[in-house]
Amino acid sequence: MPITMYDIAIPSFTKHLDALDAILDKAAAYAEAKKIDPEALLWARLYPDMYPLKKQVQSACDFAKLSVGRLAGLTPPAHDDSEKTFADLKRRIAETLAVLAQAKPEPMEAAATREITIKAGPRELTFTGAEYLLHFALPNFYFHAATAYDILRHNGLEIGKRDFMKRL
Repeated sequence: MPITMYDIAIPSFTKHLDALDAILDKAAAYAEAKKIDPEALLWARLYPDMYPLKKQVQSACDFAKLSVGRLAGLTPPAHDDSEKTFADLKRRIAETLAVLAQAKPEPMEAAATREITIKAGPRELTFTGAEYLLHFALPNFYFHAATAYDILRHNGLEIGKRDFMKRL
């Protein structure tokens, strides 16, 4: 049986959002145990011109929900990026997972050859649905999820590859 767009997207996004959720639990516990202001971690960056942790989590959620929305014909919830706490970010992950749970395989498979045009900064990019998922949505999702992990690891959180991969 061939692998489908649904098989590629939904389990991948779900697994890594679950992992990110668990990592945020560890980050909150770490901040409390080490008497670190949680805001210091939420605003931490790897480099001054990069997004902080909270924006990395928001972006990972956005790439998951918006790509599945485009491919599955769903209207994901809009978020105003107002999350201020680990609990707020975990709520956003939960809302994103709820969108993923609504996706059905058939519309996603039908989208594989459909043209998808998105705005990326000042440019418009056009892909087939399969190209969009494989060459834009998934790489961007993984970039932001990995960067969130990296920020927390850089700030002393004792996490490893198993935390990022979830079910190794």
